[in-house]
Amino acid sequence: MQLVTTHICMAKDLGVHGNLFGGIMMAWIDEAASSMAVSTCHTPNMVTVKVDELVFKKKVKEGFLIRIYGEVAEIGNSSIKFKIEARKVSVYTDEEDVVVSTFITFVRIDESGLPTPIPSPVKERFAGLSKK
Repeated sequence: MQLVTTHICMAKDLGVHGNLFGGIMMAWIDEAASSMAVSTCHTPNMVTVKVDELVFKKKVKEGFLIRIYGEVAEIGNSSIKFKIEARKVSVYTDEEDVVVSTFITFVRIDESGLPTPIPSPVKERFAGLSKK
């Protein structure tokens, strides 16, 4: 998996129990996956169509870094699915623990908002991951 982005958990990101608010993490994950979709498919015309289940496995406290990693999991005619993993990182030890992982699917759209094919060179690069 490749590192996509890094965030720091700050006081403004905490929920009522003093942990990173889940909605903040969800936004960070969607933003990271979106940047992967745009750069992988060479177009800004990518939209999120599905986020699979998110199960929060670890809590994140203020001061921890969050590194978000991703990789292409599957590619179709107009869609691409990424595996995304968010890991909390101790700034003292650089130790990483998976907080949440999920799959996110994007669709390439045209100017009218309708699905349009992902360019052939992109699909060829990930040919082994094509939808069945």
